[in-house]
Amino acid sequence: MTTLLGATGLAVDRGGRPVLRDLSVHLQAGQWAALVGANGAGKSTLLAALAGLLPVTAGEVQLHGRPLLDWPRAERARQLAWLAQHGDAEGDLPARDVVRLGRLPHTGLWGAAADSDDAAVERALQASDAQALAARRLSALSGGERQRVLLARLLATEAPVMLLDEPTTHLDVPHQRTLLAHLATRARAGACIVCALHDLTQALGADRVLLLAAGRIVADGPPGDLALHRALEAAFDAAVRVVAVAGEAPSDAPRWVAVPR
Repeated sequence: MTTLLGATGLAVDRGGRPVLRDLSVHLQAGQWAALVGANGAGKSTLLAALAGLLPVTAGEVQLHGRPLLDWPRAERARQLAWLAQHGDAEGDLPARDVVRLGRLPHTGLWGAAADSDDAAVERALQASDAQALAARRLSALSGGERQRVLLARLLATEAPVMLLDEPTTHLDVPHQRTLLAHLATRARAGACIVCALHDLTQALGADRVLLLAAGRIVADGPPGDLALHRALEAAFDAAVRVVAVAGEAPSDAPRWVAVPR
């Protein structure tokens, strides 16, 4: 697989406290990776550093093999999209106009939208099941509805690298399932998708699971990796165990889920 986004020897301090230390990771095209860990493990910090939103004290982030900081801002925005854990969800813009903001890296601030931009907005609204919200003001939406609009704004960028911090926050179960299925489809089409998730069962549906503890990646593997399962159980103080659930058809591969002990 081709590495689209990577970090080598990464260290980040926040508020004078070391959060990430000597962390290296390589994230590939065509892969959905889930980032998990206990509270304070450094998940949000790692995503923000990979997005170029935090200064690093050591190491380097590379996008397409090129130092991230060497990319012009507009060009980088076309290649890498970011959704924060607490995105900006206020204002009186109609939802469709909020989603259109995701096309700014392509159109520029004063450029006119092309048919291709309008089509990208419609695809994003459909992917997040937000078409019915398009004409409504953002301030009038519920928390879950706003989250779907913000997700659509991210998806409208159609960037090859997408970093999402807790994207299923505020979403009900059907919309969580729809979002994660769409992200998997994006990955199958060649994108690099990285999500920080609290729900371990959701994370075990990814292609790859990265476990952070004390600012380092302590386990990294596919969902069926037994060593990963043991590491997950240890990281969460044995509060959960990872078990296999049979597929609906005899030929289906088992799914892995995390259940309370």
